[in-house]
Amino acid sequence: MGFFDLFKRKKTEEPKTQEVESVALEQSATTTDTTTQEASAEDVEVVNVEAERKELEAGLEKTKEGFFGRLKRAIAGRTTVDADVLDDLEEVLITSDVGVETTVKIIEAIEARVAKDKYMNTSELHAILRDEIAKLMEESHRSTEDFGIEVKEGMPYVMMVVGVNGAGKTTTIGKLAAKLTRAGRKVYIGAADTFRAAAIDQLAVWAERAGATMVRQDMGSDPASVAYDTLRSAVANGADVVLIDTAGRLHNKVGLMKELTKIRNVMSKVIPDAPHEVMLVLDGSTGQNAFEQAKQFTEATQVTSLTITKLDGTAKGGVVIGISDKFHIPVRYIGIGEGIDQLKMFDRREFVRALFGEANS
Repeated sequence: MGFFDLFKRKKTEEPKTQEVESVALEQSATTTDTTTQEASAEDVEVVNVEAERKELEAGLEKTKEGFFGRLKRAIAGRTTVDADVLDDLEEVLITSDVGVETTVKIIEAIEARVAKDKYMNTSELHAILRDEIAKLMEESHRSTEDFGIEVKEGMPYVMMVVGVNGAGKTTTIGKLAAKLTRAGRKVYIGAADTFRAAAIDQLAVWAERAGATMVRQDMGSDPASVAYDTLRSAVANGADVVLIDTAGRLHNKVGLMKELTKIRNVMSKVIPDAPHEVMLVLDGSTGQNAFEQAKQFTEATQVTSLTITKLDGTAKGGVVIGISDKFHIPVRYIGIGEGIDQLKMFDRREFVRALFGEANS
């Protein structure tokens, strides 16, 4: 083979080499872009988590200040956890609306740890309190997909929402509907609190804001009839989630029980296992009154989850701990503001973190 033949062959092969190099560069660029995108997504996720934590901390600031203000005064100048410190801690917990029964459990747990370790200083008290409080609360964290609602294809997930008037039922339903529609879910709302025209009108405003479909009848209509119509319409139109509002009267517990039972029975005629969830909404700012409301409604119907509202405006956030422990019902959501985005999925670890300012294992 002569020189020119070699030169010709080399020239012919060069573009292939360049092509290979070009492909390699493109693959490298693609890999870099993918890596960058993944890194960016991770950064956004970290930012979102941090933003959520800051908002939760801000919403619980009054509770934190009240609880730790009392705790700081109780242990000022003390160096060991003795009987006097425990007595003062007991008073702090009770006055923070944790509840007597739950307070006794916490104190007994700390006493046991003091007896086991023989010695404990007050600087360790926060960590121990944090651990014991987290243990007492029912686990409620679910997948954040669909904002914790376990949506199944083919049949709507039905949630009946109960609670006294003024607790924040309507607002909670509106905020929850907004979260679900943003997640791409088709939401139907049943206005079964037919005893107050204002309740129906307010719910209609929230449904429009959330992009949900509301089913209503005239004021004074049978609530069970509204629930029945809502489920039939939801099934016919392929809805993913149905939220049923109910009346919040407590003056006649027997009447309330009959009404809620009737609504449940009627809904089960359309969807056999409906409702899939009964969520009790409690006003966190009412403190010990929230315990009584929980007692009344758990006796009237089978409550399966809790939402505690208005925690941003009160120092009585300790009620979340006591109610979850006493009734063994998980807290699903907490309300920390009036904004449509200020309904948060409850996570006991994040709740304790926000109160104590420390990571919880």
